[in-house]
Amino acid sequence: MRDFLSDFDAGGSEPEANPLARAQASQRPPRAKRFYKEASVGADGEGFTVLLDARPVRTPARALLRVPTRALAEALAAEWAAQGTDIDPLSMPLTRLVNVALDRVAPEAGAVRDEVLGYAGTDMLFYRAEGPTRLVERQALHWDPVLAWAREAHGAAFYLSEGVCHVAQPQDALARIRALLPEAPLPLAAVHVLTTLTGSALLALAVAEGVVDADSAWLAAHVDEDWNREQWGEDEIATARREARRQEFDAAVTLLRVG
Repeated sequence: MRDFLSDFDAGGSEPEANPLARAQASQRPPRAKRFYKEASVGADGEGFTVLLDARPVRTPARALLRVPTRALAEALAAEWAAQGTDIDPLSMPLTRLVNVALDRVAPEAGAVRDEVLGYAGTDMLFYRAEGPTRLVERQALHWDPVLAWAREAHGAAFYLSEGVCHVAQPQDALARIRALLPEAPLPLAAVHVLTTLTGSALLALAVAEGVVDADSAWLAAHVDEDWNREQWGEDEIATARREARRQEFDAAVTLLRVG
């Protein structure tokens, strides 16, 4: 079966949303027509698959799109079932993420964990504003509980810095964070996406452990951005990008919760 998500652009949004999206859309291949009537879930003894008119979906690398839980397979099938006359990959973030997990994360899990750990070494939560006071207080409100969780639950204590000057973090603390990274490709892919979207491996792992819910994590990840929006107003293109990123964020959270 042809894969219709191989051209997916994670940073895109609907063509009507903004000029940038329209320009991106002009470079994408035409959408494929929906070729199936029904999307359902199958079981093959090794896991659960998505079936389109009884034919299993495959990843871009031609692997069977097989997942460990029925709940995840049902969520994937729901994305396929929701397609209209055309298949819109942008409306299928969970399917795309599972494809990436199976095709790219699984064979390179060590490198993916290294990349997440690299974020942890310069985690957004470590670098605090020098002012104004309200921004400093807002950062502390949203970020300090995550650092407290890492310290108290896992013995990983980190140094904080004002401004953007790099501060080297204790290797023991980083080793403890590495030990928290998932081994399996699906949750590892989800943590990687959350890390890159938020700029914080600690925040991503707090979500993975259920310490922080999705809305709280999203708010914590955008403290500085929201502060600037309050001071200078919203930008249409930035808002559209943020909405597209939230879809990817929610897909990663779903993968953690039902995968």
